[in-house]
Amino acid sequence: MAVSANRLELLQIADAVAREKVIDRQIVIAAMEDAIQKAARSRYGSETDVRAEINPRTGEIRLQRLLQVVEKVENYSTEIDLVEATNRNPAARLGDFISEPLPPIDFGRIAAQSAKQVIVQKVREAERDRQFDEFKDRIGEVVNGVVKRVEYGNVIVDLGRGEAICRRDELIPREAFRYGDRIRAIIHDVRREQRGPQVFLSRTHPLFMAKLFASEVPEIYDGIIEVKSVARDPGSRAKIAVISKDSSIDPVGACVGMRGSRVQAVVQELQGEKIDIIPWSPDAATFIVNALQPAEVAKVVLDEDAERIEVVVPDEQLSLAIGRRGQNVRLASQLTGWAIDIMTEQEESERRQKEFNERTELFMNALNVDEVVGQLLATEGFGSVEELAMVDRDEIASIEGFDEDTAEEIQARAQEFLDAKERELDEERIKLGVADELREIPGVTTAMMVALGKDGVKTVEDLAGCATDDLVGWTERKGGETLRTKGILSDLDLSRVDAEAIVMAARVAAGWIEAPVQEEEVEEVEADSEEA
Repeated sequence: MAVSANRLELLQIADAVAREKVIDRQIVIAAMEDAIQKAARSRYGSETDVRAEINPRTGEIRLQRLLQVVEKVENYSTEIDLVEATNRNPAARLGDFISEPLPPIDFGRIAAQSAKQVIVQKVREAERDRQFDEFKDRIGEVVNGVVKRVEYGNVIVDLGRGEAICRRDELIPREAFRYGDRIRAIIHDVRREQRGPQVFLSRTHPLFMAKLFASEVPEIYDGIIEVKSVARDPGSRAKIAVISKDSSIDPVGACVGMRGSRVQAVVQELQGEKIDIIPWSPDAATFIVNALQPAEVAKVVLDEDAERIEVVVPDEQLSLAIGRRGQNVRLASQLTGWAIDIMTEQEESERRQKEFNERTELFMNALNVDEVVGQLLATEGFGSVEELAMVDRDEIASIEGFDEDTAEEIQARAQEFLDAKERELDEERIKLGVADELREIPGVTTAMMVALGKDGVKTVEDLAGCATDDLVGWTERKGGETLRTKGILSDLDLSRVDAEAIVMAARVAAGWIEAPVQEEEVEEVEADSEEA
């Protein structure tokens, strides 16, 4: 290739490359200019500031070098004195640049090879930028492609205007693709890497199933039916929760279709994956019961703070509720976002009996009463000695077989037990070195101070530096499982709201923040200003 090559041929090459790589023609011409500049520098010297310009209409190539105007020339390749510069351009000043035309050059074999590498590199970079810009905003979109090759189980897909990869762990188990096969997947990630932008596809992502239903169910596409959540065990089973914004349309029936035609189209695309379509409900208990279908549920007990639920099922329904290898309950947990504990009616009865016995024994030991009295108190629903001490005396006296004197004696013994326990806790608190000033923080009890001291929180500043999660713990999901991390005060039945109030009060006491203005104080200030 030489600079003297046919000018129109040069433009034709630029047009062909631009069309083939789907990039701007001007980018290809700029790459050619860079290649010519590099070759010219090897001819005129690497320190020479050579500029090449290709006319995009005629293909004419102009070479010129830039010379800086200086008082005294030290390098004739890059500088020109002021006198000569003003002869060429009367407006030239010190520090300006004067362009000087250079004669055309012929590329040698090495120079041509070097120029080709520059052009290829620039075009490749432009192609990568174009591919990244095209796909970066298409995450979550379902695309169709053709398999180009399979490398170590990873499928390389031709999307027409770029390549994508569907990794082995993003393919449905036991499905195999060969060269030329059509593949349908969702774009779940686009990121820049050393070898250029990578488009990652997935056939196992829950959103892929939601998008497939949107393409098969017009009501979902139109927004009449909304897909709330999806949980999948790819290639085996899945659950999808849907709700209708139109009360006249059954969301489950619309997704199933006439004789199951709609859901079967999705099942075929997912290699026979069984799909349970669940009606979504804003009530957590109802939603979880629906999610455990086809198992029947007898009773549920929710723990909203821990986002945990206990589900009681008939004995014969236990295996159905859990599913093969725990699949049914695991998918229901992923679908609802709640940790689900399943037990049979017999197990629940045994647990309740155990709790009843434990409460009975607690009352017998703490109040120094016989088993009958302890059982009566446990039967009435009292769960702790604190409840007995704080409850209205008439409530205890109303228990069958009790009277006012009995109720008074029970409350007195309960208070004695609590006082003794308080003294023991206070002695332990002192041994741990927990400061007395912590007791002045609203909501902090002696039991809390002992628990805080065991964890190294001994001053108001220490407590002020804690987060709410440090006190009551937190819940996170990993690998589809809900993991519960305990906090310092998790065993003391402290709510998140109360824990947050304690931390804020500690920060106010430590002088870190100002006390928030109460609404009543604001109203009083406004009233005073109105009177004034």
